[in-house]
Amino acid sequence: MTIKTFDLNLSTKGFSDIHDVTSQVRARISESGITEGFCHIFVTGSTASVSTMEFEPALVKDIKKKLEDFASEHERSHHSETWGDDNGFSHIRATFMGPGITVPVRNSTPILGTWQQIVVLDHDNRSRNRHVVIQVVGIE
Repeated sequence: MTIKTFDLNLSTKGFSDIHDVTSQVRARISESGITEGFCHIFVTGSTASVSTMEFEPALVKDIKKKLEDFASEHERSHHSETWGDDNGFSHIRATFMGPGITVPVRNSTPILGTWQQIVVLDHDNRSRNRHVVIQVVGIE
């Protein structure tokens, strides 16, 4: 069994900014030399998340609206009152979505649906540089 770990850095805008990282993940899987196994994609920090979705402009808008409905940036939070950083909503969104996903790998390719892309969401209330860890585990 082989484990290969890669780092990906993203510049984000915050407020549930969504980035399609599917091509970068595919490239790292190919680079790893692993043919069968799995790939784990994890974003560091407590105000970002990783998921899959059909990455197209209308759905991106829909997701952002639903996240705002779920945990509004304008809603009072105990976290924001405690720390004074007004980003309680970003922690709530990230906690419910989760920081990582695992995707199976077959023939050096992630197994994804036709319209399924891997995305990183930055929920914080400011621009950030996000660190994403891509770890590929399996056999060569």
